Amino acid sequence: MAPVAADVGRATGPARWRMLALLAAAELLGMSLWFAASAVSSQLAERWTLSSSQTAWLTSAVQLGFVFGTAVLALFNLADIIPSRRLFAASAIAGAVANAALLGAPSFAVALACRLTTGFCLAGVYPPAMKMAATWFRGQRGLAVGTIVGALTVGKAGPYLVHAIPGAGDVSVLLSASVSAVVAALLVFAGYRDGPHAFASRPFAWGLLRSVLHERRWRLATAGYLGHMFELYSFWTWIPAYLAASLAARSGVERDGAHQSLIAAVSFAVIAIGAVGCIWGGLVADRRGREWLVTTAMAVSGSCAVLSALVFAGPFPIVVALSLVWGIFVIADSAQFSVLVTESVPPHAVGTALTVQTCVGFLLTLVTIQGAAALASSIGWRWAFPGLAIGPALGIAAIRRLPRVAVRN
Repeated sequence: MAPVAADVGRATGPARWRMLALLAAAELLGMSLWFAASAVSSQLAERWTLSSSQTAWLTSAVQLGFVFGTAVLALFNLADIIPSRRLFAASAIAGAVANAALLGAPSFAVALACRLTTGFCLAGVYPPAMKMAATWFRGQRGLAVGTIVGALTVGKAGPYLVHAIPGAGDVSVLLSASVSAVVAALLVFAGYRDGPHAFASRPFAWGLLRSVLHERRWRLATAGYLGHMFELYSFWTWIPAYLAASLAARSGVERDGAHQSLIAAVSFAVIAIGAVGCIWGGLVADRRGREWLVTTAMAVSGSCAVLSALVFAGPFPIVVALSLVWGIFVIADSAQFSVLVTESVPPHAVGTALTVQTCVGFLLTLVTIQGAAALASSIGWRWAFPGLAIGPALGIAAIRRLPRVAVRN
């Protein structure tokens, strides 16, 4: 059936840009929960006398919770059954409560439970936002989803910015993230509505997940996404440690207040600048093709991983410059893997397809985050980071096969 005039107007007029701005703001605020504990990991490590491996679990627990959450959403088709607006709002509020509960955690085990719950709730914040943006865009879907991923990138970096403020400790960082998530829930619940390209919903069906897994384009896009995720979250999690180790090796000073603030500020910039990469990636992907964009982005980010060993302990501005370039390209392709998925499965399965893709991707990060920490403990951060280039190399190999597979009508 041809779209009615009102729908055409909504799809091409200012309404879609207002809705995209609302979703981007909500995603920025809601995803601040992700690295809230990581930004103050040194304080939390002192509170419970944690080893480096235990400290890594403050981030890995969120990843694991997210995997559980996305698995539940995918298994029961919830992302395609529950209206995205309600799923997002409920998940953001629940995540805010779990994150704030970390402040009263009496032990490390309870803290991990709080982080695990936070990650579980974020499964209802991240994939639904991409689906909601896609309902308003068709021809510029790469830019739209890229904007959402760019916003969540800045949101994830937000706790580092708060921590860089002199005197801002774990209470300030954690509470600001929880308040932000509640505001995000209110924005989406009160202001969002589906666009003219809304995906049809259908009753629960066990076969929906199977139909997604049988799509070869979905499998290739997800294989590329796994290569991307192999690198991304290890980079985001450990870039503060890499920067601190490089600066200490250069200056001979292990840690002081000035260095901590500097590292926090630079870490925020390195993660947040990924928003530029996401928007650039969306624009280029819509013009030159998603396969070209993701291949280029992974080639550059993989090269930065290798070069990180060469600049380690060098002049700090050079280390920062390389990290910023890496921060742009390591995330520039992320949204396009999601768009490839929306274009490779039936419309009624988009929510489930996105959720499964993110589920397996974040499951992989559990291995790479812990693996990078173990590698750094044995050989140092200079040589731990270059190993991340393995992911982009494998991702490129998968994506190069994608254009040869017929596109679903």
